[in-house]
Amino acid sequence: MPEAAGAADTGMLDVAIVGGGPVGLYLGILLIQQGLSLRILEQRASLSPHSRAIGIHPPALAALAQAGVGAVLESDGVHIRDGVARSRGLLVRRLSFAEASPASPHILTLKQARTEAILEGRVRELAPGALLRGVRVESMHDAGTHVVLAASPEAGERLGQSAAGAACTFRARLVVGADGGRSTIRRELGIPTTDRDYPDTYLMGDFPDTGGDGATAVLYLEPGGIVESFPLPEGLRRWVVHTDSLFGGASAGDLAGLIVQRTGVPVDARANSMLSAFGVRSRMAVRMVRGRVALVGDAAHQISPIGGQGMNLGWLDAAALAPVIEAALGGEATGPLLERFERTRMSAARRAARQAGWNMALGRPMPASFLSLRNSTVAWALGSTRLRNAVARRFTMQ
Repeated sequence: MPEAAGAADTGMLDVAIVGGGPVGLYLGILLIQQGLSLRILEQRASLSPHSRAIGIHPPALAALAQAGVGAVLESDGVHIRDGVARSRGLLVRRLSFAEASPASPHILTLKQARTEAILEGRVRELAPGALLRGVRVESMHDAGTHVVLAASPEAGERLGQSAAGAACTFRARLVVGADGGRSTIRRELGIPTTDRDYPDTYLMGDFPDTGGDGATAVLYLEPGGIVESFPLPEGLRRWVVHTDSLFGGASAGDLAGLIVQRTGVPVDARANSMLSAFGVRSRMAVRMVRGRVALVGDAAHQISPIGGQGMNLGWLDAAALAPVIEAALGGEATGPLLERFERTRMSAARRAARQAGWNMALGRPMPASFLSLRNSTVAWALGSTRLRNAVARRFTMQ
């Protein structure tokens, strides 16, 4: 992505963002606030109600405040200030995020659908026509002075931007791919990835919170595998259970049975509001920038969702890229800035992937005797305030 030169052509956008998920929307807000002309091209016709990522860590909360959405997110979400680890009914150790970092004392939990709705509302407030839904980008060509994106004919017809059967095109001085793990933009750039499949599988779901843990996050370290429990707004709780294999045909009753079997905590299967089984794969692009195009979020680095770092990584990518884009479009030499962006963000992604790997290893099944020894060692080590706070900061991406 060299610096942009010359005035934009008639109809030329400053930036096209491919992907209107939480990362693309956030980057769009930052660039609109800089006064740039852009379109956010999202293939989904409407917001997905499916709840995926829920955790917003302190560094991302600080970044989101720059987009003018921090206050509403803080108001709508649950503030988790403490986490506890339990095993077979006994406390292993408690971590205080507030003690570890008084200036950033909590993790925020909020369903991704609500987070995206807040970000989309901000985009439409700032630039009503910036977000275009129902647009599937099929191909891309970097023409040297600008980039051409070709969208599906169906999208063009809906947008009224092409004759029937003709492709819809967008031209932009710079393009950002925020289009997820199966990124079309990454494919068009020809950037290879290093992939890794993990043996870990999980079953997760949301149920009414009928327990007494309130706003505390709980990890149950059990011989059959970890069970995680996080509070959500509207009196809900997210449960995530490690399973022996991918439980694709599972019911809410199956998940409820696993929860009570391992933790002793009953949940109401009839009141389940979300259910999902998933395996884990990491995918790292070998680079994030080529020509006039950059990758952010899962398009650049897809890591395990265990630990809730992926969406946060994407936001921090966008926060780091936005000033580089502004400099490039202002005619500044941005080579060193882009090199630093790519180096630091890829390093952050590798660090997050290692943390996710440790999180998954912590939650795998193990014999009860070894589990007891491991838990005792963890409890003893975290008796040190310094080490305990360091672990808490690592879990919150600080």
